[in-house]
Amino acid sequence: MQKDSPIKNALLNARKIVIKIGSNTLAKADGTQNTDFMHDFARQCKSLIEKGKQIVVVSSGAQVSGVSTLKEWARKKDVHFRQALAAIGQVELMAQWRKAFGDFGLHIGQLLFTKDDFEDNHRSLNIRNTIFTLVDEGAVPIINENDSVSTDEFAIGDNDNLSALTAILWSADLLILFSDIDGIYTDNPKTNPNALLVETVSNIDELRKKIKIGGTNDFGTGGIETKIQAAQKTTIYGIPLILANGSRENVLDELASDNALGTLFLAE
Repeated sequence: MQKDSPIKNALLNARKIVIKIGSNTLAKADGTQNTDFMHDFARQCKSLIEKGKQIVVVSSGAQVSGVSTLKEWARKKDVHFRQALAAIGQVELMAQWRKAFGDFGLHIGQLLFTKDDFEDNHRSLNIRNTIFTLVDEGAVPIINENDSVSTDEFAIGDNDNLSALTAILWSADLLILFSDIDGIYTDNPKTNPNALLVETVSNIDELRKKIKIGGTNDFGTGGIETKIQAAQKTTIYGIPLILANGSRENVLDELASDNALGTLFLAE
C-alpha cells in the first residue's frame, strides 16, 4: 500500500491552518479580481471546517481590487495614489470575500495590520484574542497588511511574512502559501525546462545553496525569497509550511487527497 505524502499528512494532521493567497492568484490575466477562484476557495475552506479544521486567511489583492474598480488609476505610481487605491480596493476585496464565504453560510471578519501591531505586546495579545474568538465562533478571519497607511518604516512588506507572523501568533499547526508556482524549484521552471521541484525541505540553509532565487511577479510584492523567509520564521516554532500553486483547480482538495504538487518545509 502506498504511503501518504508528507504534504497530505501535514494538512490532515493540522487543526489550525493559516492560508495565504497571493495577488497573482487573486488576479485574472487582465489584472481584475478572480471571483470564480474566491468562490471555489471558500467552498474548499467550508469542507475543511466541516472536518474540524479552523481556517485563517491572509489575503493580498487590495490594489488588484482597486484597479478592478478604478481602471484609470492602474498606471499611477505615486505612493499617495497607491495607498488610496488600496483603501478603495480593500473594501471591494472584502465585499467579494463576504459574498464568497456567505454562499456557504460562513461569516468573515476583517483584520488589517502594520509591523507595529506585531512588535507591541499589548496589540499582539489583542490580535491573538480576536483571532481565537472569530474562529471559535465559526467565522473566518481575513487578514491583510494595512496598505493604505503603511510606509516603509511601518510596513511588513509582503503577505508571505505577514502570514508567518500570524501563524506564529495564533499558534497554528500549518501555514499554506498559495502562489502562481507549484513549489520551490532548483531554477525558474518558466524559463528552464530542466528545473526540478523540491518536494521537501528540512534544511533551509542547504536549500539556498541549491536553488536560484528570482525576482518578484507582476502583481505581488514577494517572490521565492519572501516564501523562504516565511518558512524560516514558522519552522523554528514547529509550524510546517506548504507552498503550492493556488491557480490549480480545487488545490486545497487536491493537497488533502495527495493529488497536487507542492513543497513542504518541515518543522524543526
